[in-house]
Amino acid sequence: MNMRNQWPVLPIVAGLASGLLTGCGTGNGDSGSGGSSVVMGMSDDVLATDPASGYDPGSWLLFNNVFQSLLSFPNGGTEPQPEVAEECSFTDTETKVYKCTLKDGLTFSNGDDLTSEDVKFSFDRMLKINDAAGPAIMFPMLDKVQAPDEKTVVFQLNTPDATFPSKIASGAGSIVDHRQYDADGLREDGEAVGSGPYKLDSFGADEAVFSVNENYKGTAEVQNSGVTLKLFHGDQGALKKALQNDEIDIAYRGLSAGAIADIENADTGSATSTSVVEGTSAEVQHLVFNMDDPVAGKLGVRKAIAHLIDRDALIKNVYEGTATPLYSIIPAGISGHNTAFFDTYGARPSKDKAAAALQEDGITGKVKLTLWSTPSRYGPATDDELKAIADQLNDSGLFDAEVQSVDFEQYEKDIADGKYGVYVKGWVPDYPDADNFTAPFFGKGNVLSNNYANDTITGTLIPRTAAQSDRSATDDDYGRLQDVVADELPVLPVWQAKQYAVARDGVYGLQYCLDASTVFRFWELSKD
Repeated sequence: MNMRNQWPVLPIVAGLASGLLTGCGTGNGDSGSGGSSVVMGMSDDVLATDPASGYDPGSWLLFNNVFQSLLSFPNGGTEPQPEVAEECSFTDTETKVYKCTLKDGLTFSNGDDLTSEDVKFSFDRMLKINDAAGPAIMFPMLDKVQAPDEKTVVFQLNTPDATFPSKIASGAGSIVDHRQYDADGLREDGEAVGSGPYKLDSFGADEAVFSVNENYKGTAEVQNSGVTLKLFHGDQGALKKALQNDEIDIAYRGLSAGAIADIENADTGSATSTSVVEGTSAEVQHLVFNMDDPVAGKLGVRKAIAHLIDRDALIKNVYEGTATPLYSIIPAGISGHNTAFFDTYGARPSKDKAAAALQEDGITGKVKLTLWSTPSRYGPATDDELKAIADQLNDSGLFDAEVQSVDFEQYEKDIADGKYGVYVKGWVPDYPDADNFTAPFFGKGNVLSNNYANDTITGTLIPRTAAQSDRSATDDDYGRLQDVVADELPVLPVWQAKQYAVARDGVYGLQYCLDASTVFRFWELSKD
């Protein structure tokens, strides 16, 4: 998810070579809801089972399958559709009053009725608890939630927000049973009661077991009899071995391109083979500049870095083709995307332009610079990437750059304290809209902790785009915003990830689980 100081973020590039895509594992299975159980391995941890706390990809994977929201994202779609709700709409022209009517006969997995009281309770609870590791930060615009009757929910917003439907369609909109959750505190027993397609049967340090929720009423059509999720805590070797030994059916997030090649080529004696399935992703990574830093705070230094970084080399040599160069704040595939950084700084490194930028800022001699990294959060390739960037800077003769790597907890603390001049941040979107790539980074109280503010962005562009219900009509404003950021350089986009999973033959449906919505849909998986 996101890059706020206190938000637990796990955006790890999956690291699989696109050339290994074989097309297997992308057909439609015919198992149906009575089909086989599927075993999936994942490198990410699941940090929470309570939706008021979890704000990381692993936890949201659980939420998206165990809980329902009023709206949901369809396969491959970016427009929310009704899920618990029969219908939802803004009832005013200012996009400040959002009303939903619930479907009839909704129940939680334990048989309790799901009504508007539970919806109101879920949002009120999340905001009241306001957990540092939770999604309450997504709802500064939410003034109050009303439940005038059992089937009606009304959200009163204090500022216009046309992206509110997308926000509540995400894992942050998970609805909990008000009888099973404390209004004032987080649930700590590792259990979860929702109304989604699956029930959480057990949750341990290394495994979570899900069975089909027979009480589910929604848009998902379940293609299996359950899912077992094995957690490998970032151990790529163990995840690879489990797939090779047929201990799991699917490996998701965390295998390196080299590991995939080994799996494809190894003669393990198994009767089954594996295939790589590629999907779309809006996961991105940026270099962030502390605007108050005595070195990185100088525009000439930031421009020089922008002129020297070679994204193509990083993608080829560090990530082995598992990402694409990123030249914008809003990634490709999201409405509003442009190529502001390509237009301003180009794709080919230029020592001459870098030297001119430094000279224009009155900087002479080599620029001494430290790049800060944290592989424990952004993946083991992060250190290699930052070292490659340092080498690119140093090879120009204009920089004396080095890399320092620290654990994530210290990393976030030091960023908040303003100790770093240049540091890396990854971002997995909460919802597929340009707003989620701009307002958190450049709005008031931005999550980057880099002391950047621009009055045009905060006072005009972000409020105006937030209020526009026709999202396609925001492209000009988002283009202007990206142009401003490219000129002022508070961040430097580096790459946009591709999304992969590896499956044994006879496993189907993965193509419906890997899209820009970031929703991994257990119910689409089936196995012969």
